[in-house]
Amino acid sequence: MTGRRPAEPGMTIAQVETPALIVDLDAMEANIKALAARVAAYPSVRVTPHAKAHKSVEIARRQMAAGAARMCCQNVAEAEAMAAGGINSILLSNEIIGVEKAKRLAQVARTAKVGVCVDHVDQVKVLADAAREADITFDVLIEIDVGMGRCGVTSAAEAVALAKDVAKHKNLHFSGLQAYHGTAQHLRHPEERVAAIAKAAAFARETADALRTAGLPCDVIAGAGTGSYENEMMSGVYNELQCGSYVFKDADYGRNDTAYPFRNALFILASVISAAAPGRAVCDAGLKSLSAESGLPVAYEAPGVTYIKATDEHGTLQLSPQATVKPGDKLKLIPGHCDPTVNLHDWLVACRGDKVEAVWPVARGW
Repeated sequence: MTGRRPAEPGMTIAQVETPALIVDLDAMEANIKALAARVAAYPSVRVTPHAKAHKSVEIARRQMAAGAARMCCQNVAEAEAMAAGGINSILLSNEIIGVEKAKRLAQVARTAKVGVCVDHVDQVKVLADAAREADITFDVLIEIDVGMGRCGVTSAAEAVALAKDVAKHKNLHFSGLQAYHGTAQHLRHPEERVAAIAKAAAFARETADALRTAGLPCDVIAGAGTGSYENEMMSGVYNELQCGSYVFKDADYGRNDTAYPFRNALFILASVISAAAPGRAVCDAGLKSLSAESGLPVAYEAPGVTYIKATDEHGTLQLSPQATVKPGDKLKLIPGHCDPTVNLHDWLVACRGDKVEAVWPVARGW
């Protein structure tokens, strides 16, 4: 059940109950425009933003209105939410297994064009059966492992064999490759990302050439993310960019040695609940309000305040001698990783300036 709304339109930020997720609409809209404008210089390349970053139909609509070709999702529940919200082209940029999930995805394909990734024949069979039963067609991408060490076949020959298996099924359409290198997004120095994506692009090109030689058109080569999209875009190989975090920009991307054209647009609004000891304060945003696997959050526009420890319901703040805070003060925290932080909340509080403009539900699920 969706939790109690932390705010209502017309409130000021000071009136928002904490901890809560705040979206700076001006910054978010500037980020969406910045990526769209950059990619427009490469007519053969499309933006296919990742909804896992925001899990919000309202934000997805804004991305589509700015020219996105389709939305990426990472699980069936996200795809269901996007389709129910009117998004008419979706890529599940992940593998699924299990008859029930495949049937659910087939229902999504009744109202939206749906693509999905595979890296094994067992996934192909489950998808083919569900598509045939629902009388729909799935577009299918073969995922190749371009360096992440997670999902994906590891050779061009495997990709060709799998694509041939896809092509046997009337209700499946082989459309290309998923070649996402997630770990490259967080390599700190530009030259590291250049090298990683050059290697990924070379494998993607080799695989696409092998597919075409086998008579299998490879129309889509998808991947890229906020940290490396420039490299994929300029490679001459990729034609779909699956950037997600750019819409918000988080603290971990701020640690990369790169001047991204994106502004911080997502904040955890927290209240100071204790300031009992010199040099220390405690806020109400802990591990149940933010993820810490990519580092702790960073206090925004709060000189001398450093978030140093997260426990279940508490965030410990270190204060410089010049910093003074008291119980009741509110702080904005830039999350270390926006995607899993969003998933901890039921609502996004969309603000313009100091005013709450809207409150959007977070599409969580499995």
